[in-house]
Amino acid sequence: MIQSMAKKSIPTLRACLGEALGTYLLVLFGTGAVAASVYSGAQVGLWQVAAVWGFGVSIAIYVTAAISGAHLNPAVTLAFAIFRGRDFPFSLVLPYWAAQLAGAVLAGLTIFWTYGVLIERFEAERSIVRGESGSELSAMGFGEYFPNPALFGTGAPAEELVSPLQAAAVEGFGTAILVIVIFAITDRRNFAGPGNRLGPFFIGFTLAVLISLFAPLTQAGWNPARDFGPRIVAYFAGWGDIAIPGPRSGFWVYIIGPLAGGLIGAIFYDRVVRPVLHSLAPSGSESSDGGPA
Repeated sequence: MIQSMAKKSIPTLRACLGEALGTYLLVLFGTGAVAASVYSGAQVGLWQVAAVWGFGVSIAIYVTAAISGAHLNPAVTLAFAIFRGRDFPFSLVLPYWAAQLAGAVLAGLTIFWTYGVLIERFEAERSIVRGESGSELSAMGFGEYFPNPALFGTGAPAEELVSPLQAAAVEGFGTAILVIVIFAITDRRNFAGPGNRLGPFFIGFTLAVLISLFAPLTQAGWNPARDFGPRIVAYFAGWGDIAIPGPRSGFWVYIIGPLAGGLIGAIFYDRVVRPVLHSLAPSGSESSDGGPA
């Protein structure tokens, strides 16, 4: 579970290696589910992709929580640094971000290596020229696009459905919900919470639910590293401007949206949920600032 770095006194290098490994696993399972669905039709429906994503998040947290606290998401790291600074020092933000991005890039490279032949087959069957307009349909196995190209196609008619600001708002809203859940699950005074053993499962399940609801609109990133790391791989693999900056220069949606949304979620939890939650806590419960367990 997301834990206190200050209290655990985990060396920065080891913690960053944990974040890189955890983010690698998260992005590998997540983008792998999308790749299997897009390039081979292996997944049946959006919920199956979302469920694989959710279980992948849970597995990544279980593997690395004791090493780094398992943030695995720059938006979560920023929220903890600002609102739980006693437990997670701000000086670790940039090292964590670098580690998370490195893990995400490696996961993107793994997907490109394993699915390369199927990607070429997918493009050939649909007369997609990598790097040209319309190749979002094959690039979506790496970075994300709005609205979802697999559901609505590409080009002007699709773009009219979701504007960049709307997409950023959706990404921010979903990340805010995710951070609220994480803060609630890791709050020691939440006596109704699932605890450390089941917490990762419910965080993953929350992500799966959010994906199933909002992936048609933005592909549901909620994580700047998850999007930007594989997007870098796609850029150098031939998608070029379709990857970065993307159609309508929209790659920023998946960075600014989640970072802002994570902070909004943290503010909402601390100002609205936490005071009520702590007032209901049994007497004698462990004192906490509502920080990570």
